[in-house]
Parts: sequence; structure tokens; C-alpha cells
Amino acid sequence: MKTKKQSGRRLSIDLIALAVLALMIVFSVLRPGIAPEGYVPGTFATVCALLPPVVAITLAFLTKEVYASLFVGIVVGAFLYSGGNAELALNTMLFHEEAGLIAGIANPSHAAILVFVTLLGTLVVLMNRSGGAAAFGRWASRRIKTRAGAQLATMLMGVLIFVDDGFNCMTVGSVMRPITDGHKVSRAKLAYLIDATAAPICIIAPISCWAAAVSYAVPEEMEINGFQMFIRTIPYNFYALATLAMVLLLTVLRFDYGKMKLHEANAAKGDLFTSGEAPYSEEQMQTPAENGRISNLVIPVVTLIVTCILGMLYTGGWFRGVGLIAAFADADSARGLVMGTLVTVLITFWLYLRRGVLSFKDFMSSFPAGFRSMCAPMIILILSWNLSGMTGLLGAADFVHGVVESSAAALQMLIPAVVFLFSVFLAFSTGTSWGTFTILIPIVCAVFPAQAEMLTLSIAACLAGAVCGDHCSPISDTTIMSSAGAQCNHLNHVSTQMPYAMTAAAVSAVGYLLAGVICYYTENALAVLALPAVLLLLAAVLLHARRRADKRA
Repeated sequence: MKTKKQSGRRLSIDLIALAVLALMIVFSVLRPGIAPEGYVPGTFATVCALLPPVVAITLAFLTKEVYASLFVGIVVGAFLYSGGNAELALNTMLFHEEAGLIAGIANPSHAAILVFVTLLGTLVVLMNRSGGAAAFGRWASRRIKTRAGAQLATMLMGVLIFVDDGFNCMTVGSVMRPITDGHKVSRAKLAYLIDATAAPICIIAPISCWAAAVSYAVPEEMEINGFQMFIRTIPYNFYALATLAMVLLLTVLRFDYGKMKLHEANAAKGDLFTSGEAPYSEEQMQTPAENGRISNLVIPVVTLIVTCILGMLYTGGWFRGVGLIAAFADADSARGLVMGTLVTVLITFWLYLRRGVLSFKDFMSSFPAGFRSMCAPMIILILSWNLSGMTGLLGAADFVHGVVESSAAALQMLIPAVVFLFSVFLAFSTGTSWGTFTILIPIVCAVFPAQAEMLTLSIAACLAGAVCGDHCSPISDTTIMSSAGAQCNHLNHVSTQMPYAMTAAAVSAVGYLLAGVICYYTENALAVLALPAVLLLLAAVLLHARRRADKRA
């Protein structure tokens, strides 16, 4: 039987729901449901523009429900945009030509990512069914003897696949899962290793999609071209370099802290997931072929890497005579990845049928199986794009642009640190690193002359902050695909990675303060001396944390 307290609580909820519904109807009747041409919401470019992602992220951590949290953030954004008009809010969140749910799915780049993820899911299912993944796991287990070795091997593979972060996440995850599972490395730790060697590697790799995006973000009127500027920022990208150093230190020291410590302790006892059953487990439980060979995995993976790189070069015009660097700069990575992955699936089809590993029926059934295995990350991606679109409609970028621009002139030596922190916040809120540095780099370029060392340092701070915010954000494409690649619960990945990312961010912020002071007084490249200071500070922090943990134990 229901108690009076429960009945009263449900009545209160019903009354609140009716009141909200009545207000929505009133607003909808009093105001038009379609935004007029040139419509600008009253909250445009104000601090309210950041409310939708803040709501979504906060709810995700409190409720542990990603889909509902993202949806609530989208609804909040739609109602802020519509000024409370329910009809306009509904039309905006679903059908707005720039930010609506349908527009997000129909966007060619977004649609290409969804196709790429589906095809890659299919390829993973094929490699599992062929016995290739199991055979590779057995081979690696005879050579990789320790948990530290498995983690270092994962890092090494992440470093080698530097062309695109999304491609990195999915490929490294599918190859290294059997190995890390065999050495009882938690899926949360695997997701961190994947994420830490995805964007942080791409942002310091001259031949990558990220280098091309940065090159385009630097205004054409600058005396130095965008690619040269990207090369100059590499030694100043403290966050990316600190993150790689942190992976090495944590692995060598055999030390973890925060929630990751619990996940790793549970993994050592045989529980790789900590929070319950494995996500995406349906397809992984299928029995692999008994005649599986290592080449059933190696050939598709090598083919995938080669064809995806060639696909990106093709979209950049390399086969039409465009130079290598220019081709990468002009490449459409989403199109290139889809082309490369499809070619790889077809080559895998030929290889497996020729070897008699799988029947034609088994091969074709892998397509819906691959789609099912990737449904969860694809739903999160779609909702994240929708939320990012709502944030864009509210002028979050313009708000941050105004704050940075107004403070830049008054904070000369502190500008690198300020730019870093603003970049972290914007990327975390919007879930996009590319969008962040595209907004902030022109502001930085307007503050300093083209040859000033402070310009290089500040652009590097912008890139580092964008990667950091992207690394931490639960609505970032890279974070989502790292969870999918590791087949780890998404919120487990976010919550275990956050303390590590914040540690690297803190020492990086100190580094930008130090480098800004050096650069302000010397006006030369001596500011690069801040890099060893950042790495030494990081090592000191981790050693101190380890000593404290040992004392508690």
C-alpha cells in the first residue's frame, strides 16, 4: 500500500508538472512558434549560454544517466533560445537548420562519422568472429608479461596512430582490449590510455588532421603561415606533453589514484568494469573461429591504417598533384575515414571467404551486429551534437570571445595562462576542441605582432587548453569514442579520467604562468625552459601522491 507521504509526494510532482505545462501553453499562445528572420534570443552571448552543457554535465555525474542528462541540457538550451515558448523550443531542438537534432544527423561530417563508427564496429565483430583477436591476444600474452607492459604497448600503439583522434580511439581499443583484459587492466584504465594518446598526440603531430585544422585557424594575413606556426607551438604544448609523461609515470610507478584506483583494484580481482555488467557485451560473447590466425587481425588493421590515410590524402587532392602537407591540410577526414574503412571491410570480406574462416551468411550478419555494438556511443554522439548546437545558438563562443578580448590588453604576461584556462572551459562546455581554437586563435593573433614569441606561446596555450577541455568533457566526440573503443561505461571513463586530466591541467597552468613571465621579460624562446619545469613539477606531484597513498596503506 502507498503511504500518505508517497501519495503527497506524487501529488506535488503532478501539480508541478501541470503548472509547467500551463506556463508552456501560455507562452506558446502569446508568442509565435517560429522564429522570425534575424531572431536573436535575449540570453545571446551571456553567461546563460553556458547553462545547457553545465546542466547536462552536472546531471550526468549526479544521476549516472548520460542520455537523460544530455536530453535535459538540450531542452534547457531550447527554452533559453525560445524565451519559454514551448512550440518554438520544440521546433528549435528538432528542426533548426543549424542546431536541431535532424540537422545534426544530416550534417555530412556527422553522418560520415556515424557511418565510420558503424563500419568500424562491423570490422571489430568480423575480427572477433574470425578468431584473429583471440589469436593476437594469445600471441601478445606470451610476449607481454606484465600489466605495465600491456599499458605501455597500448600507449605505443596510440602514439603510432597519430593521423586522427577518432580513428585512433576505435582502432587502438579493438586491438588492445584482449591484451589488457588478459593482464587484468580495467576497462576504465584502457579508456584513459586510449584518450590520453588520441588528441594529445594529434595536436603535436605535424601530419594529422589536427595540424591541418590549426593551420586554417591562423589568419591568412599573418606574416607566418599556419603550418609553420603549428610546428613552433609543439614545445609549448604543455598539456599534451604532460599527459604523455603522466601516462608513462603512472605506468612505471604502478600507481593510480582517485576512482581509477578502485577500478584497477577490482580489475586485479577479475572485475574489469566495477559498475556492473560489460557494455556492448552481446557481440563479444560469440565463439570465435577455431582456425583463427594472427593475420586475421593484423592484415585488416594494417589495411585500415593505410587505406584511411590514403582516403584522407585523396580528399585533399594528393592524387591530383597536391603536395603531401597541403593534401593533409585540405583533407576531409570524415570522408576519408569512411572510404578507408569501407575498402578495408571489402578486403577483409575477400580474405576471410578465401581462407574459409567465415561463411557469406556470417559475414553479412556482422553488419547489423556491428551496428548494434555501436548504438550506445552513436546515441551519445547525436545528443552531444544537438547540445553543442543549442550552445552555439545561444552565443557561448561570442560570450567567451568578449571576455577574452576585453581582458587581453590588461594581462600581458598572464595572457598565456588566461588563454589556457578560457580554452579549457570553452572546450569542456561545448565538447569541441576544434571549435575552441578556431574561435580563440584569431583573438590571440590580433593581440600580438606576428613574430612575437608571446604569440606562439599564447596559441600553444589555446591548443593545449582545447585538448584539455576536450579530454575532460563527457560530451566530446573523442571522449565518447574512447569509451566505445575500450567498451567501457562512458561515465566510468569520464569520472576516472578527470583527476588525471586535472592534474596535468594544473601543472600546465603553472607552466604557462612561468613561460609568460619569462617571455614578457626576455622576448625570446627562453620560455621553452618552462617545459622541463612542468615535467619536473608533474613528477613531484605524482611522487608525493604515491608517498601519501603508501602511508595510508
